Amino acid sequence: MRRREFIGLASGAAVFPLVARAQTSIAVIGFLDSGSPAGMADNLAAFRRGLGEAGLIEGQHFALEFRWAQGRYERLPDLAAELVRLPAAIMAATRSSAPALAAKAATATIPIVFQTGGDPVKDGLVASMNRPGGNITGVTRLSTALVAKRLGVIAELVPVAKRIALLVNPASPQTREQVLDLTEAARTRGLHIHVVNAAREQDLEAAFAASGQEGAQALVVGSDNLFIDRRETIVRLAKSHAIPVMYPERGAVAAGGLMSYAASLADSFRQAGLYAGRILKGAKPSDLPVLQPDKFDLVINMHTARELGLRVPPSLLASADEVIE
Repeated sequence: MRRREFIGLASGAAVFPLVARAQTSIAVIGFLDSGSPAGMADNLAAFRRGLGEAGLIEGQHFALEFRWAQGRYERLPDLAAELVRLPAAIMAATRSSAPALAAKAATATIPIVFQTGGDPVKDGLVASMNRPGGNITGVTRLSTALVAKRLGVIAELVPVAKRIALLVNPASPQTREQVLDLTEAARTRGLHIHVVNAAREQDLEAAFAASGQEGAQALVVGSDNLFIDRRETIVRLAKSHAIPVMYPERGAVAAGGLMSYAASLADSFRQAGLYAGRILKGAKPSDLPVLQPDKFDLVINMHTARELGLRVPPSLLASADEVIE
């Protein structure tokens, strides 16, 4: 073999160190999520798109192996251990810090890419945003940090609302932070917050009933997988109870919800897929800074606003990034 041919082959192997071990071998990407596949089609398509942007083809370079906790956070350590035993070449832990923490506890060697709505430094996932360190990096939407901003927007739309409900999942590790942030933001505005809990889809009807009994005039949906997976149920309940609701992601507004304020969920999955692809091609997680959103979108459904008899202030309408008629 000529030297030039040898160098070419060697450099090609370096490009795919994990996915080109043999023609019959492909890398397994372990996908760990604390929720369910419901409502995840767009996000999974975006994750695959990111892998494609990295130059990887499903079935040729990688295969996805899914583990869904179905809202039972206590199952995450066992599910993460299953992916380690496969073994997965890389693990993707999505939509909250809980799957990422379980993956981090399960392995110190398999690369981990998280996609979360929380603060990965505060949650103990990485040492810093720019230098994550170890075998883990990823993408954050900073969704949980926006709960106070969402309160401000819904208060502007419904200025008569003095009692506002916050819907949270008591099983989520990010609930406490959201409750504290919203309570403090409400205090500065002279508003009263009533927390309503739902750990399962079956709890949502009771949560909306409780908010009505407390006299809540608006509701903020906390950031949690359950509420993304069951967005259609929440939108239906909001309409039947005729209560203005602020959501943590655009998908609910597209499904008929009133409004949302957030970074793009699908794009954060695309970025996570791109990072997973780069790592499979040889990048080290410790060298990849945690990606953060540079844009948050306010989305308003005008049809739903009219159904609720709400007049959207011109200033709020002008600041909207998307208006659904």
